[in-house]
Amino acid sequence: MLNATRPKNKTIFLYLLVPVAMFVFTVFVPLVTALVYSFYEWKGGPNKTFNGLANYIKLFHDTTFWEAFGHNIYLVVACIIGQVGIAFILVMMVNSKLVKCKTIHRTFGFFPSTISAVCIGMIWTMVYHNKYGILNWFLKAIGRSDLTQVWLNNTKLVMLLVTIPLIWQFIGYYMVIILSAISGISTDIFESAEIDGANGVQQALHITLPLIKNTMLVCITLCIAGNMKAFDSIYVMTSGGPGTASMVMAMYGYQVSFGQSNMGYGSCISVGIFVLSLIVIGGSQALINRATKGKGED
Repeated sequence: MLNATRPKNKTIFLYLLVPVAMFVFTVFVPLVTALVYSFYEWKGGPNKTFNGLANYIKLFHDTTFWEAFGHNIYLVVACIIGQVGIAFILVMMVNSKLVKCKTIHRTFGFFPSTISAVCIGMIWTMVYHNKYGILNWFLKAIGRSDLTQVWLNNTKLVMLLVTIPLIWQFIGYYMVIILSAISGISTDIFESAEIDGANGVQQALHITLPLIKNTMLVCITLCIAGNMKAFDSIYVMTSGGPGTASMVMAMYGYQVSFGQSNMGYGSCISVGIFVLSLIVIGGSQALINRATKGKGED
């Protein structure tokens, strides 16, 4: 029998040194740097002028930023329902005894998650194209040419149109996470429920969902964090337009920092995104925990 020895503290420290250093360099240092620069008027050159809280006062009264924040909240709500909700439904369907070739369904479900967000934006831009897009082609094919339009120029629909690709791309990602959680549930539980007469919907709502509650909370947290910093595909599709109808916070920060060369105010926007994301994530977790706790007490 091999003599297993506990590694020394020095060895553990050396193993952790590289990943911790990478985390500090890629996350902590840029965050602190952005916080410092947010107190300056800086156009990107060597000269910076300290202006105190002027950038934050400007941010508080910036209607474009708060409009972009509203668009991010729209993305969060729509994607929690569309990404996590649909992923859960599809997992229940794939796990059904009636479905054959389960591995193929899982593979094709996850496939969109492997595609670059820029490519996703280009694909869906072609789908919505007013002359060559499949959406207008389909409407013409069914005799509804009157409904064809330049879709991404419609200010009332543009947020929905840029949300659909995000939902489509990440459904498979959350399917994998939920599938891994469900695989840890004993099949005896479902067999007992089936013997007692519970149908598929009842098993999903009253057995599966409560047992994977923590995993669903993780999915929701990841969904919120991802959509609070949404940028790539929306930038490719609309660049925040028409006007500011699809502007999101990360894109606004990008435009201010690099389009207007206002690095100081752009850093302030980045800090604002970070703080608001923490508030939204923390608030959502508190609400979910309170709701689930209340149900448990009942």
